[in-house]
Amino acid sequence: MTKDKVASILSEIALLLELKGESSFKIRAYENAARALLQLDEDLAELVKENRLGSIKGIGKALEQKITELITTGQLKYYEELKSQFPPGLFDLLRIPGLGAKKVRALYETLGITSVGELEYACKENRLVGLPGFGQKTQENILKGIDYCRLSSDKHLLHEAGAAAYDIQSRLKECPEVQEVSIAGSLRRQKELIKDIDLLVASDEPDVVMDFFVSLPGVEHITGKGGTKASVRMKSGIGVDMRVVSKAQYPYALHHFTGSKEHNAKLRHIAKSLGFKLNEYGLWRLEDDSLVPCSSEAEIFARLGMTYIPPELREDMGEIESALNGSIPNLVKLSDLKGVMHVHTRYSDGSNTIAELVREAKQQGYSYLGISDHSRSAFYAGGLREDEIKRQHEEIDAFNEKDKDFYIFKGIESDILPDGSLDYEDRILDRFDFVIASVHSRFKMDACSMTKRILAALDNPYTTILGHPTGRLLLSRDGYSLDLDAILEKARERGVIIEINANPYRLDLDWRYVKKAMEMGIRLAVCPDAHSLSEISYMIFGVAMARKGWCEKDVIINCLEAEQLKVVLQRRKE
Repeated sequence: MTKDKVASILSEIALLLELKGESSFKIRAYENAARALLQLDEDLAELVKENRLGSIKGIGKALEQKITELITTGQLKYYEELKSQFPPGLFDLLRIPGLGAKKVRALYETLGITSVGELEYACKENRLVGLPGFGQKTQENILKGIDYCRLSSDKHLLHEAGAAAYDIQSRLKECPEVQEVSIAGSLRRQKELIKDIDLLVASDEPDVVMDFFVSLPGVEHITGKGGTKASVRMKSGIGVDMRVVSKAQYPYALHHFTGSKEHNAKLRHIAKSLGFKLNEYGLWRLEDDSLVPCSSEAEIFARLGMTYIPPELREDMGEIESALNGSIPNLVKLSDLKGVMHVHTRYSDGSNTIAELVREAKQQGYSYLGISDHSRSAFYAGGLREDEIKRQHEEIDAFNEKDKDFYIFKGIESDILPDGSLDYEDRILDRFDFVIASVHSRFKMDACSMTKRILAALDNPYTTILGHPTGRLLLSRDGYSLDLDAILEKARERGVIIEINANPYRLDLDWRYVKKAMEMGIRLAVCPDAHSLSEISYMIFGVAMARKGWCEKDVIINCLEAEQLKVVLQRRKE
């Protein structure tokens, strides 16, 4: 083991000790020892062999033993034991610029934050603002630091990749030689995680388009450039591949570069069985190798005897069979949604007042809002006490009395406590129009215990909606260990609505289980889990997940008008 590696381990021990809250004297001893080793001119292994480590300033008896153990065995028991006392993701927090061990320890001890994703989500929910030693500015700087650390990430959240892709697409449209341009690949299919952006362009002058593309603002590095394809890496860290084809080839290429590998393979097999060959260049008759002209993707499907398959469904999950028998669903659209449920206000950890949220919801075309602040156990998020609930309900009643064109539903996001009970007694829960039951603590319960916990909450007659059912945070935290099939079955039995949490850091329920829930007859709610005005727009990502899960609008409760939803919620309470 080199002296650099030994010094690195000593420095990490110092950080671990600081995370533990050990004395500054002990911490400095390891820091000083690490510096001393880095300044050594002699070979460290020779010093250990000759028992001369103690002669180095800053290396006492205890440190001499530990360094000797590292050099002779390649590991250090003390170091491994220290590391085991902390969640592995905690060390990733230390890589964020400006976030030292003291602040990381505070975040871990007060908010239970153990990963970068959890920290980012907490910042988005304004949970750091009230912590001693933090504040609004610190929170903003942490978010900037997280963005910086993500530059080298090989996966990207849907909303981040989408924003980058739409910006590039709009710039390409300014190039006179571009006839058509479309986003393709996993982003067009609206996958929750995106590796890179795929763009398809129709043009008769590919060289001009290539030069225009690689010189766009934000391009950091050109990774490849040929006759019909160019690849770049943006300063944001995401890779972008662009292909240029002729106008005639465009429909075939768009279909090919949109579908998953599995979808494309099965469709090629179907085409062959019907006497055709299908690839990115065209649809050909096998009998004479003649091209079947198609001016759109819809026409390609029609030539194969299929109804059009929306991009979101092209995952080989039964869409080809449905297209052959004409049973592709009429997928829900953003315009079908009439209202927004699961919105937080300043009463708990939201950034805005009820009045501000109403104005924004109206501006986005909605006719009702479901307020659901955190319950009292969520102390970290300013959970509501009974007197605050009373005050909020008085404000909502006054608004509903005054404004007849918009309605506010009284809700709460109640913590599911470890034993499965909800956070308030029945007399308080009975005051709400709806209750979103969510897990916000004790994420590490074993699968059996977590499943029992959530099943108990679903048995509670006041549970209207199960919030973010698996608790996942994309790119940072897997969902809880649980039996999701048992939970869906209980929800079906009890008539509990399942949330499609539209927050792009969650997108929970996963779209694969959205399809299963829908097929079981479970009703769903697309909810932004909004903590600010801008987050109401997250609804579009929830709709994308609903579409990937084959949902039509009659499955989604907030596609109902306000008066219809009042009836549904009242029946649920009764």
